[in-house]
Amino acid sequence: MLTSGALLGCTPSPRPAERTPAPGTSAAGTPGAAATQGKPRVLTTFTILADMARQVAGDHLQVESITRPGAEIHGYEPTPSDLRRAEGAQLVLVNGFGLERWADRFLSGLPDVPRVVLTDGIEPLPIAGDAYAGKPNPHAWMSPWLAEVYVENMRKAFTQLAPAHAADFKRNAEAYRAELRALDRDLRRDLATLPPQHRLLATCEGAFSYLARDYGLTEAYLWPVNAESQVTPQRMARLIATVRERQVPAVFCESTVSAEAQKQVAAESGSRFAGVFFVDSLSPEGGPASSLLELQRHNVSTLINGLKGR
Repeated sequence: MLTSGALLGCTPSPRPAERTPAPGTSAAGTPGAAATQGKPRVLTTFTILADMARQVAGDHLQVESITRPGAEIHGYEPTPSDLRRAEGAQLVLVNGFGLERWADRFLSGLPDVPRVVLTDGIEPLPIAGDAYAGKPNPHAWMSPWLAEVYVENMRKAFTQLAPAHAADFKRNAEAYRAELRALDRDLRRDLATLPPQHRLLATCEGAFSYLARDYGLTEAYLWPVNAESQVTPQRMARLIATVRERQVPAVFCESTVSAEAQKQVAAESGSRFAGVFFVDSLSPEGGPASSLLELQRHNVSTLINGLKGR
């Protein structure tokens, strides 16, 4: 029963072959109108989950994200058009771990639609410090290992929703897990080229805890989650001191928030601002992060180039 609830080193790393879009979809994986009629509709709360869900669903389900590319997911304010688009959904996929607090009110308009929490089965990392101390860090999809848990939860949910396609869902999930494992191998190899003293990932949001744990990086940030994106003098001074002490050559920010505060950190610490990461949202179609796999490769390429001074 459904429940509520790189990459660039000295040379470019090889990438797994791009997957062929399912019939009736665009290159970005967005279903075309002719291909979605009569298919069960699945809603996700943000674009990254929609991309993952499409890999598992293949051509059997119509998957849509409530939020659009570029939206800031933590403090999102749904619009009337979002609610209209949600009408007729038969399943909703949410991240959980407190990420989509706005979704409870939004989804109250869909009381009979099953909701699946994709982080079920994952042990969360707690947020350290500030007002969110001890609460779960919600960004578990940033670990390729943990993304496999998302994929399995999707497979189970889709099998219950459309059991006639269970074999295809299983086959798609296995293929996608293989891509995530190839991604993990690439990230591990390329991040290992960073010198120990520069293995600091300095960003605006503390969204890289799982990635940092998996690959032996240290995380430092201006605020714990984007829902609390106010920069206090204490937070800024702390990050400036850390970057200056470690002599880290580059700092970064996320695509869904302003980078101005982080640019000030760079100026005052003797570092430089070296680029934008994608975390809570994919880029628009044609951008550098139009899928979760491309998002991870873009981020790590940006990180390595920045920390190596390229």
